[in-house]
Amino acid sequence: MVENKTIYTSILNATGQIAILIDPEKTNKETQLELLITTVEKSDVKYLFVGGSSAKKKQVEFVVQFLKNKSKLPVILFPGSNQQFSNYADGILYLSLLTSSNSKFLIDQHAENSIEIYHSNVEILPTAYLLIDGDSDSSVAKISASIPLIRKAKKDALKISLAGLLQGKKIIFLDAGSGAKKTVPISIIKEIKKHTNAPIIIGGGVKTTKKLISLNKIGVNIIVIGNHLEKNITNFKFITNYFANKNNL
Repeated sequence: MVENKTIYTSILNATGQIAILIDPEKTNKETQLELLITTVEKSDVKYLFVGGSSAKKKQVEFVVQFLKNKSKLPVILFPGSNQQFSNYADGILYLSLLTSSNSKFLIDQHAENSIEIYHSNVEILPTAYLLIDGDSDSSVAKISASIPLIRKAKKDALKISLAGLLQGKKIIFLDAGSGAKKTVPISIIKEIKKHTNAPIIIGGGVKTTKKLISLNKIGVNIIVIGNHLEKNITNFKFITNYFANKNNL
């Protein structure tokens, strides 16, 4: 198990960072990946996340190894199951789905390959993972049989996040889900930030430069972009515009 926290430190020490999420079920052809890498590496994107709701181990291994061979960016696993692990990755968001009462996603999946992960060279990033209603049917919610927190439940989101930190989690990940119509409410993020300095990751529904700027302003450490780029890589322009304006704020 990796003890030095290189990735964790970089997450903790900066806000407004961008991670591109690659789903190995949807983006797994060399031409797709090469185009994505070329586009991303012309920007200030900091991380490549790899994972999906139901991607298989072979798919994950292929994508991770391809990215490691072609890109200098850290490759971090964002696993949907115990199948989505690769020792070639730089780090893994070791997720506990705390908005679910299903033990499968609280501990059962983790136990399946805990020995392999413990003895790997991959940096472990213990993460409290909360689903927030994004006004759409989330694949994560369906597979985990979880009911996302309602958008007004900022106190519940705070209590669950703090409970996760007390259990030893180091990062809070608030996810509105892939293809969400709405992003995680600013009110929830602000409520959590009032009580903790733990790094926060936001995912789901981020599609505009304005939203990226607003999330950066309130101190979100990483903003994850995935589904919007899967639809069309030219959508990357809103991220380019964000980087052009970020340093002028």
